Amino acid sequence: METFTALKLVHHVGTLLLFGSALAVAIWTWRVRRSGDTAVYARNLQRPWLFVWLLMGLGLLSLPISGWWLVHMAGWSLGQTWLLGAALLYLLGCVIWLLLLGRLNRLRVAAGEGGTTPRTALILAVLGAGVFLGILALMVVKPV
Repeated sequence: METFTALKLVHHVGTLLLFGSALAVAIWTWRVRRSGDTAVYARNLQRPWLFVWLLMGLGLLSLPISGWWLVHMAGWSLGQTWLLGAALLYLLGCVIWLLLLGRLNRLRVAAGEGGTTPRTALILAVLGAGVFLGILALMVVKPV
């Protein structure tokens, strides 16, 4: 397999890891929250999904490295508007991801003490999904 194709495959696998992990956490949280039992919600938040968060972290770390390498091998300039926009969106997405981790940790601690409102976590998750879709659109369309 040629290097460029293998690198594209690594980049796509990193994207799928990130997206699949985020989708798994979202569905899991929605199903637990929908059940309405705060004891179940508190118990599930007490057990962090280390494997899922680890996959998300690996995806977040691998994408800039494989992306830079792909751009370098393709011979594109890093100063192209769509690449700069995607990089800025990526940084924003990483900040949102870190804020979401902190918010979910606070929800986990508060869930053991009683009721809590996950509205901020939901807003951060929706913003993160929007950033992800924006980056995906820029990568697929590649406007010049």
